[in-house]
Amino acid sequence: MNETTMLRLEYDQIKTRVSECAFSYLGKHHAASMQPITDIRTIKIRLNETSEALQLIRHGASVPVPSLEGMEHILHLLGTGYMFSERDFSHLAQFIRSCMQLMKYMHAKADAAPTVSAYASSMYGMESLLSEIERCIYSGRVTDNASKELAKIRKKIAVTEERIKRKLDSLTSRHRSIMQENMISQRNGRYVLPIKKEFRKQVKGNVLDESGSGQTVYVEPAEIVNLQFEQSANMAEESKEEMKVLGDLTAMAESYNRELSINTETVGILDFLLAKAKYAMTLDAVSVELNDEGIIDIHGARHPLMANTMVPLDFSIGEGYSSLIITGPNTGGKTMALKSVGLLTLMVQSGLLVPVLQGSRMAVFEDIVVDIGDGQSIEHALSTFSAHIRNMIGILETAGSSTLILIDEMASGTDPGEGVGLSIALLEEFHRRRTTVVATTHFSEIKHFAENTPGFQNARMEFDTETLQPLYRLRIGEAGESYAYAIALKLGMWTRIIERSEAISAGRTSQNTQKSLVLPPSFDDKRPEDVCKPASKKASTDRTVAKQEKQENPLITRSFALGDSVYVGYLDRTGIVCKTEDERGNVGILIQGQKLIINKKRLVLHIAATELYPDDYDLDIVLETKENRKKRKLLARKHVQGLIIESPPENEK
Repeated sequence: MNETTMLRLEYDQIKTRVSECAFSYLGKHHAASMQPITDIRTIKIRLNETSEALQLIRHGASVPVPSLEGMEHILHLLGTGYMFSERDFSHLAQFIRSCMQLMKYMHAKADAAPTVSAYASSMYGMESLLSEIERCIYSGRVTDNASKELAKIRKKIAVTEERIKRKLDSLTSRHRSIMQENMISQRNGRYVLPIKKEFRKQVKGNVLDESGSGQTVYVEPAEIVNLQFEQSANMAEESKEEMKVLGDLTAMAESYNRELSINTETVGILDFLLAKAKYAMTLDAVSVELNDEGIIDIHGARHPLMANTMVPLDFSIGEGYSSLIITGPNTGGKTMALKSVGLLTLMVQSGLLVPVLQGSRMAVFEDIVVDIGDGQSIEHALSTFSAHIRNMIGILETAGSSTLILIDEMASGTDPGEGVGLSIALLEEFHRRRTTVVATTHFSEIKHFAENTPGFQNARMEFDTETLQPLYRLRIGEAGESYAYAIALKLGMWTRIIERSEAISAGRTSQNTQKSLVLPPSFDDKRPEDVCKPASKKASTDRTVAKQEKQENPLITRSFALGDSVYVGYLDRTGIVCKTEDERGNVGILIQGQKLIINKKRLVLHIAATELYPDDYDLDIVLETKENRKKRKLLARKHVQGLIIESPPENEK
């Protein structure tokens, strides 16, 4: 899977949160190395495992997963000749006991969680090893019963220790008056008496140390020197025998190398499964139905990193259309919707449950690629547009029928006209390859393209036009507006600045399109000279007047009839009404043979149909039949030339 995609969609944060739910070092390692997979059968198994683990957590007691404390060290050194210490064997014994407890627990849950419990059924009890460790090691120390020789040696040590203490008690009573303290000390593991320096010669023996002030000397009495040498020899024998016991235990543990490795790895996998289940529980996540047909149909989806602060998302693609163009105002939630779809797809393909409603469906993709964010790079001296183009080139090299492409702000960073053209060409190429595409944009031309092209669909982020606040809800099947001017007005921008902005926008649109005369509808068979023919002075004047009326009365709207010639300010074009106003105030306009849907607020009446066509002329036939196109062309040309036609000539009826 594309590393840049996972970085842009913040997949690493998901791995971190799953890792935080793990208990053992191996569980955390599995979470940190988690990657999306592309085989649908394997994904279904992983999702089923996570669902079973979630049921165990929700309806059962705490699952007794071993902590694996000290096991990483033991497995790393097992078989290398290293001799394990008493502390290592204490960790090993605790691990074996925990494994046996886990196996017993999972056996009892075999009916409720057959897939998860099957992991525990592959583990080993290793009762013999545990029994031997418990016989030889207790409380971090080798026991007396570890060997017969060790028991004999420790008995000798105890007898000698008793003899030394009796001698010391006798000496303490004898020299109490010359001792600095009424207590026995040790220096270098040997017993000594703390004698005042001036009385040193009254005690036979060797001075092993003296105090910092020099007032006290520590004397090993001659009466116990031989006993202490004997005890040192006994302790050396004890240490040697203990090493032998630990060596035998190490050899026995090495004979269980395979079983210990399998148990440890199994515990790590189970801990990872339970970590995924714990994370799913924090999100109130569920499993989804999978398909490899590019169908995504999710309801009530939430971005996993947004907790409960996100308005639930309803999203659908893959049935009837494979490319979705999302429009709407800035900060309206377009990018969040895009990221939510991408990140949820990565999570599902990683075997994670996702925060959606039951019954949601998601597709499995071979690759997911994104172009989100401006991508500007100082290091590589790339502009926003350059970074975007490089991303698109990379996507083109790999995109196929099992690719999900997420593009934020198409046609941004360059000339709008050229950017729109390039974006539409890219969308066409992706559609030709049967790629699944979700893109956001502010450009009307891309919305119109999606509306009129099979396989494409528009969607918009809902916006409250009264309060001018985004609602963060996605509505598929409708194109949205950017509401830039309305939002700017609400924030306090001067009205004349907004009006000037609209005029500039209209001017920029006109510069990016060829100036031509717009004739009445259905000019599919028009000649090039008809289109390029300059408008008459009267037509130009009429259009100017209509434009001025639009600027002077921007809020005045009216209903339009079929056949009305209207002026579209932001396109600087006139067109013919071919579809009357719907319940949303949108009107079908035919401009140079292309049908557009434009809100009536953007239209100004240029010439009414009653003036453009004679009373006895059948307007429905004019608009709908190809037979009368020549008649309408002739009528339009005569109108442009300033002719007044009372009725069509007999030879044109």
